[in-house]
Amino acid sequence: MELRAVQACLRAGIEARATTVGPFLVLLNTTTDNPFLNYAVPVDNAAPTANDVASLIDFFTSRDRIPRLEYIRPVPAVDGPLRDAGFDVAPTLTLMAIDNLIPAPASPGYDVRLIEDESALRQAVAVQNIAYGESDTEADPIGIVGIVKRGGCVALAVDQATGQAVGAGVRPAPRNELVEIFGVGVLPEHRRHGLARLIVGMLTEEAMCRGLQPFLQVEKDEPGRIYERLGYFTIGEMADARHQK
Repeated sequence: MELRAVQACLRAGIEARATTVGPFLVLLNTTTDNPFLNYAVPVDNAAPTANDVASLIDFFTSRDRIPRLEYIRPVPAVDGPLRDAGFDVAPTLTLMAIDNLIPAPASPGYDVRLIEDESALRQAVAVQNIAYGESDTEADPIGIVGIVKRGGCVALAVDQATGQAVGAGVRPAPRNELVEIFGVGVLPEHRRHGLARLIVGMLTEEAMCRGLQPFLQVEKDEPGRIYERLGYFTIGEMADARHQK
């Protein structure tokens, strides 16, 4: 999997909803200030000037959002101007891909299934909001319902004893046969039962059966080790650059 193709896939996924600010595409979410749902992506061969970066910072701050960028590193032409403007460009997310899926073991007491009906999708929305610390469990900041309508899919984990939805993850519509699996969240009291691995495993299998190439962005250390057990491996790193001034 070529890193350039992954960057193009990530950029294409937001183009229709993004605002162009100089050599950046900016995606802002009106329902939450979660930094992972509010970010900019550089265009191909971006070489921003100090004025470009200043305009980007103003665009975020005037809308009460933290200036943040995601892009595959290394990109010295982007790193330098961001650093000079007060961004911390050191933090990174691990980028992972997979060739052969290793099935995840079952988690006793839980079922994981793909869902399409709106009632179940709303349960997935509520689970993800709680898992990611959102205050409004009714809002759909990730846009799960729309993702499914556009050809994506959602996996839902359910506690067999109570019927309660306890975990969820998303696979959006593919771009050039590449697809990112994201939005994996499990309620705090149901973590450490292997549910994240089961959710990602189900979404990965579904994607690969369609001839798609899945990839993930994950935080360092423990999450990466979880997905290595499914057969995912590191192919690069994504900048998680945030303005510090």
